[in-house]
Amino acid sequence: MKKLVLLAVVGVLVFGLVGSALAAGTVRVGVILPMTGAVAAYGQQTWSGIKLAEKMYPTVLGKKIKLILVDDKSDKVESANAASRLAKEEKVVAVIGAVASSNSLAAGPILEKAHIPMVSPASTNPLVTQGKHYIFRVCFIDPFQGKVAAVYARKVLHAKTAAMLIDRAQDYCVGLANFFRKAFTKLGGKIVAVTYAQTGDQDFTAQLTAIKRKHPDVIYIPNYYTEDALILKQARELGIKAHFISGDGAQADALWKVGGKAVVGLAFTTHFAEKAVSTKLGKQFVKEYHKVYKKSPPALAALGFDSYMLIRDAMMRAKSTNPKKIRNALSTTKGFKGVTGIINIDEHGNAVKSAVIERVGWDKKANKGVFEFVTVINP
Repeated sequence: MKKLVLLAVVGVLVFGLVGSALAAGTVRVGVILPMTGAVAAYGQQTWSGIKLAEKMYPTVLGKKIKLILVDDKSDKVESANAASRLAKEEKVVAVIGAVASSNSLAAGPILEKAHIPMVSPASTNPLVTQGKHYIFRVCFIDPFQGKVAAVYARKVLHAKTAAMLIDRAQDYCVGLANFFRKAFTKLGGKIVAVTYAQTGDQDFTAQLTAIKRKHPDVIYIPNYYTEDALILKQARELGIKAHFISGDGAQADALWKVGGKAVVGLAFTTHFAEKAVSTKLGKQFVKEYHKVYKKSPPALAALGFDSYMLIRDAMMRAKSTNPKKIRNALSTTKGFKGVTGIINIDEHGNAVKSAVIERVGWDKKANKGVFEFVTVINP
């Protein structure tokens, strides 16, 4: 009996030592994404890119990268809760997320206070990083995105007048609309109507009827994909012929699943297009994404991949997995050759990089929408 007890004790000790060794050999990186809720498509797309990056580059500094995913359920409060859990309970050294600007604005201050660096894949509102030292992003910001849309409207579509229909419940939508308005008027255009909606609204006929009376050349709808799809569907039913432009929030397959052929012709600013890929890492990503997922990679997958790789690159340059040292390395990122282009991090934690314009087309054979590359606009 004594021999059996002794063996059991030895077994427990050995198991404990092995467990500690395994724990010491991992780097815990948190991920905050909307895997459910109103913008679940964004989270699922971003996660596909992050997981592909982990598959292709699973280690750093001789340690395995362990991803801790928390679903923010497309909600600000849940995003803040996720940040608290990752900082206090999961003891992560860095965080990828969130996606929606509103959710990053909720999570960011918590991680800032905890001195844990966060890299957002797609939160474009300037306020996300403003006044922060530990918050970064791999996407461009809305002042640039709004200007790109305005330049496209004025110089390519030759629009003299524009109307806007904005989801006032989302910081991203309100901010982007303001930057478009400022750039469009500075370029000599005139805003003839501004109308508002709320996330989850189903009927936009009142706003669209008011816009129709003004006969704008362009209608700017800087919202998320569900609202944009419904707006376009109802606009076509009302016989509105104006050009429609949106932001990167429109880019999801759900756009045409909700709106059908009504979304064809919508132009939008975005971060990535296969035809615009120029870096070695970008080409590797596209090839592997097709191999693993059997389809073309969406922009959010590319941004998720870049977020993972930027954090990993910072660890390698810092030669450390200490959060403060990772933060310092992130802040000095210059010339990072990512999937979505060359990324330089400025003094505010923002990525200075190019923007892509795409347009929605229709694949008759597959009977579904497709995103068609239009052009690249440099900073």
